[in-house]
Amino acid sequence: MAMNMRGAQRAAALLLTSLLLIAGCSDDKLAALEPGARVVAFGDSLTAGYGVAPEHSYPAQLARMTGLEVINAGISGEETAAGLARIQPLLQRESPALVLLLEGGNDILRNRNPQQTRDNLARMIEQIRASGAQVVLIGVPEKNLFSSVAPLYRELAEEYELLFIDDLLAELLRTPEYKSDPVHLNARGYQALAAGIAAQLERAGAL
Repeated sequence: MAMNMRGAQRAAALLLTSLLLIAGCSDDKLAALEPGARVVAFGDSLTAGYGVAPEHSYPAQLARMTGLEVINAGISGEETAAGLARIQPLLQRESPALVLLLEGGNDILRNRNPQQTRDNLARMIEQIRASGAQVVLIGVPEKNLFSSVAPLYRELAEEYELLFIDDLLAELLRTPEYKSDPVHLNARGYQALAAGIAAQLERAGAL
């Protein structure tokens, strides 16, 4: 089991290395996280860990990789309107130092108005920053098969000068061995997502 885990981590690292060469980051620096800092992973089913046991979700695996306290604040099926409604109470309750924002996939799948999705995400980013937390934005691919990240994510990253994890999720969802169904990851996929995020946090100076 340990050998398989190490093999998956090596594969994820190789994948991430290739992605870093093409990743678009508007700002690649974060303040270092203090010992005991709390991280909130906010999003929908990809954060909740749909299709796997809770310990295999990406927030749980990220916590094990980094030693951080990572709170899984993912709700399967959530759209950005609902996310916007719940994020402020969550920020007040948890007081995170960092929020990993991976939201909007259900808006895309259900053909919601892209401008409204963008506006909802923008308001989330503003509320997170107003709380004193840093934001990392994780791009979600468009609806088409083998698609790249929806343009609104890069626009937001540039507007708000965010650390932006661009094509990692899209690349994982293009790789059959990392998927449990067309739009969700399996345990290996969530592990690779966690490894990619951890590497970006380290590269940006947060770890």
